[in-house]
Amino acid sequence: MTSQTLTTWDARADALSIDGRAFVDGRRTGAASKKTRIVTSPIDGRELIALSACGAEDVEVAVAAARRAFGAWSRSGPESRKHVLLAWAALLEVHAEELALLESLDSGKPILQTTTVDVPGAISTLRWYAEAVDKQQGEMPVVPPGATALVTREALGVVAAIVPWNFPLEIAIWKLAPALASGNTVVLKPAEQTSLSILRAAELAAEAGMPEGVLNIVTGSGREIGAALALHMDVDALTFTGSTAVSRTLLEASGRSNLKRLSLEAGGKSSNLVFADAADLALAAEKAAFGAFYNQGQVCSSNSRILVQRSVHDEFKSLLEEAAQAYLPADPLAGLGGNGALISRGHTDDVEGWIHRGRSEGTVLFGGGRLDIRGSDAYLEPTLLGGLDAGHEVHREEIFGPVAVLQPFDTEEEAVAMANDTDYGLAASLWTSDLSRAHRVAGELVAGTVSVNTVDALGNSTPFGGFKQSGFGRDLSLQAFDNYTAAKTTWIQFG
Repeated sequence: MTSQTLTTWDARADALSIDGRAFVDGRRTGAASKKTRIVTSPIDGRELIALSACGAEDVEVAVAAARRAFGAWSRSGPESRKHVLLAWAALLEVHAEELALLESLDSGKPILQTTTVDVPGAISTLRWYAEAVDKQQGEMPVVPPGATALVTREALGVVAAIVPWNFPLEIAIWKLAPALASGNTVVLKPAEQTSLSILRAAELAAEAGMPEGVLNIVTGSGREIGAALALHMDVDALTFTGSTAVSRTLLEASGRSNLKRLSLEAGGKSSNLVFADAADLALAAEKAAFGAFYNQGQVCSSNSRILVQRSVHDEFKSLLEEAAQAYLPADPLAGLGGNGALISRGHTDDVEGWIHRGRSEGTVLFGGGRLDIRGSDAYLEPTLLGGLDAGHEVHREEIFGPVAVLQPFDTEEEAVAMANDTDYGLAASLWTSDLSRAHRVAGELVAGTVSVNTVDALGNSTPFGGFKQSGFGRDLSLQAFDNYTAAKTTWIQFG
């Protein structure tokens, strides 16, 4: 890309008209308290907008609006809801560059990534669920003579969704698409750092014909908004993507309130197992770099534990160092490759602290530097740590940054034991040319998704979620409908 491209994206950013107000009952509205929070871009520290700092009073208004809208929306029928969701997807596509730029400014992601991956991915998921909803079927189970039974899937009611800052629009659509398609209404709380793209998308939903109150976006802190939603007696289900610690809090809140249905996609500490018989070690290294460093490592399923069979360990390390160059930070608005900024300077400080620990207690094999780009130092080089015992905290804690740890192993059994020695079970990858080993090891790894000869594989048609302390419930695929519907039996007795 040329300097003209950079000038173009900067000019577009300067020309954006950004609205930081919440979206409730079909319209933009400020917080009842009039409070706001200044949002700054990690790209260069520029002030973006004064975002509405909503509170419990605003949650009450949003939930009431969603409850009023639920009856008509749920009874409108799948064909009608499909029409609205497809119209919404079409408008998102028309405004894709605007949404991508909002996402980049908010999150620090490269504009190349938001324009080609994040926003197109969100639109694809929305269309997939819109097309799927009128193809769901009920059941007619076998019952005794003289009776007929019907089993239907019924919408739960008002769904609360709490989504993270690492994929703001995409993960929001992962929740919204199946929830809305199946007839629920939603109150969504985006991350404070990254609310702008979904707020604009909500306006486009209204323009597409979504009735007032069906989709509500309440902005503010997790401590206040998240807690109010979790404890609310008129919220029927809550879906969350974020940390394991917050997931525990939401579980407790559900127990203290109305036992609302929960689906929780929590933390991860995923392993990538590279066996000596991998068919293409260079490709394995290229994909390992992607799995560990993409999006500055701010990915819940990041393959940040790289376990390599000892006989190819040194060769693989060299190949990985070369592959990691593709993830060096660069100006996010330049339209080039590479990584962007981390979400904030404070988070960058935290991740850098793990690098310092790796340097003092082990070895920094490559990377480790902090860069200043556009006057912001929220940029870190892709970093590989080594020389740390498999029980070290670097192997166990979710760092959520461009930091991976390399560990050799000798046997298949040792590799599996190391990979499973974690509190989490979200994802895993393995590289081998032995089909029997691929099946055997995949079966033994405790993870919601096991990628063989690739990393972090997912698609609209496959479920995504974890085991153990990575939570329960599944995003994506037809199984996501289970988060937002319940089976209902209607038994008709004739004699």
